[in-house]
Amino acid sequence: MAEIERIVILTGAGISAESGIDTFRSAGGLWEQHKVEDVATPEGFARDPDLVLGFYDMRREALARVEPNPAHKALGRLEREFEGDLLLVTQNVDDLHERGGSSRVLHMHGELKSALCGACGMRSAWEGPMIDRPPCPICQAPSLRPDVVWFGEMPYQMERIYAALSNADLFVSIGTSGAVYPAAGFVQEARLAGARTLELNLEPSEGTHMFHQARHGPAGTLVPDWAAEVLGQ
Repeated sequence: MAEIERIVILTGAGISAESGIDTFRSAGGLWEQHKVEDVATPEGFARDPDLVLGFYDMRREALARVEPNPAHKALGRLEREFEGDLLLVTQNVDDLHERGGSSRVLHMHGELKSALCGACGMRSAWEGPMIDRPPCPICQAPSLRPDVVWFGEMPYQMERIYAALSNADLFVSIGTSGAVYPAAGFVQEARLAGARTLELNLEPSEGTHMFHQARHGPAGTLVPDWAAEVLGQ
């Protein structure tokens, strides 16, 4: 792995599933109890804000009951010990990467522990509930919403992500379905720029055929093994 100097890693719900966080499509999970259009769209929020705020309050509260798993910790160690450039892009809104030791994390779909003010547009770190309409810490308006990218909204920092993909030597996709764009198109962007591409997933994703190499199994096993390879161990 000595020739690899710039790595871009994309993670999805599959990496956090082993910590006990429901994936979007998991049977019996939190998402299955609600229609996507009711809790994950601007229209749903406008129609029933109490439902949406309560849903994300539950998700935020649930973070206290889960811990980063070996995959999160392996990526944290890789960031610390890898001598080149590494960017971790995640579709997840949990904080398990940070708690696993990663600091160069870009949350393209936002974060549960962040609030977005509909009045002033500012973001604030947030731990508690929003259902009671607490005031924005910046402007004091009772206009907070989860700082989460809903369907129909633009993911965050796309220019930075595409710039990193265009310069990457290696693109690695971990725990993603390969079904949700724009993230599902990152492998093509990386390949067009000349990067090697690797999928680490529990099972073949919808885009497995686009990767140079794919390894399938639990993230808690695959990711530590791959990270050790990169670090020459």
